[in-house]
Amino acid sequence: MSALPPIPETASEPDEPRELRRLITLAWPVVLGHLGTMGMGVVDTMMVGRLGADALAAVSLGHTWSWLALVTVTGGAHGLDPHFAQAFGARQPHAAGATLARGLALLTVLSLPVLALHFLAAPGLAMMGQPTALIPTADAYVRVLASSVPMVLGFQVLRQYLQGDGWMRPAAWVVFVANGVNALFNWMLIYGGLGAPAMGPVGSAWATLIARTFMLAGLIALGWPLLKKGLPGWAGAITPARLIALAKDVVPVGLQVGLESWAFGGSTMLVGLLGATSLAAHSVTLNMAALSFMVPLGISAAASTRVGNLMGANLPWRRAAWTAVGLGACVMVASASLYTLFPEPLLRLFTDDPGVLLVGVGLLPLLATFQVFDGIQVVSFGVLRGAGDVRLPALANVLGYWVLGLPVGYWLAFRGGWGARGIWLGLTIGLAVVAVLLLVRLRYTAERGGFRVV
Repeated sequence: MSALPPIPETASEPDEPRELRRLITLAWPVVLGHLGTMGMGVVDTMMVGRLGADALAAVSLGHTWSWLALVTVTGGAHGLDPHFAQAFGARQPHAAGATLARGLALLTVLSLPVLALHFLAAPGLAMMGQPTALIPTADAYVRVLASSVPMVLGFQVLRQYLQGDGWMRPAAWVVFVANGVNALFNWMLIYGGLGAPAMGPVGSAWATLIARTFMLAGLIALGWPLLKKGLPGWAGAITPARLIALAKDVVPVGLQVGLESWAFGGSTMLVGLLGATSLAAHSVTLNMAALSFMVPLGISAAASTRVGNLMGANLPWRRAAWTAVGLGACVMVASASLYTLFPEPLLRLFTDDPGVLLVGVGLLPLLATFQVFDGIQVVSFGVLRGAGDVRLPALANVLGYWVLGLPVGYWLAFRGGWGARGIWLGLTIGLAVVAVLLLVRLRYTAERGGFRVV
């Protein structure tokens, strides 16, 4: 990476309203796409849940194992964002195509340990002390999902490529239709609909594999007009030196996403030690947080594209960056207000259990504070990715979650007597530190003008 040349004196920044409209236009399809992906998981849960608690628990274990194995590599695809966005901003589709070829090759190599983990689910779950009766079904479920790993990675890389040129809608449309495909094959393969074999919980994994295959094929079809423009860049694009150089951007972003996801997985394990009621309240709160998180996550993708495009065109990008951060904070203030003002009615959308409601009402005010910092940090990460600053910011998650958040949460929960509230307070403190560190880093990167990666 290198600092950008000076911005031409004739260049001027669009005003805030124009930037706001641009960001919203880019962000809303991404938000819908992420909500659609969540919807597939909800359908799986609902349809498998009719088979009983054991089937649902086994699928939950299998899905969690697969997700934790995949998350670092899929997250690493976001490390390609500045390469795509800056190349398209500079009107160099061949350079973007070269990055696409290298990204696919690099993530294929990085996916080999992920595939291995999919075939080690049974001993891994046993080592984690999970119920013995559930492990065979969970293992069979994960082994089917292993075949979908190439589809997931291909879809992720191609989506980032299209988003780099502002093509946000194709992925949203594909995910929307894939929800119907997933639901249909869930019904067919779980219960034996339309004469298909009734495969029980493992049928849900086959439905997921089919839906993911459809998503990749559909995105290739819809994105072909832009994809073919980059194909000439594939010639000679893949060399060991270039793959290593790209890995220096991809791996830190993958670790950043992984560290965050593993931290929330760790928080769930800690709350589980407090009992079933606390765990249920924690799970509901986490689901609510994930739902509202989809909005700033979409803004983050839009900000990465917008800032990268402006940098690639050698145009001012600071106003776009700070407008995006402000928008992310504002939407999370709105959701935080709802959690603060209507905690019990919102919780009752998920459960009527008195004990869970009691614990959950104590968690939602913490979630409200957590949300604001979460919006700031995820959009800041997106801006920094677009600006080509992808390596050092990943360290913020190490300090925020693993050095402060989880240890403080553990102490408050088990030493301070705060219970599940202690875990969430620890996460909130950690996330606040991450948000502050990223804002400081963003100011530094903006003063330097960003970093050229193309």
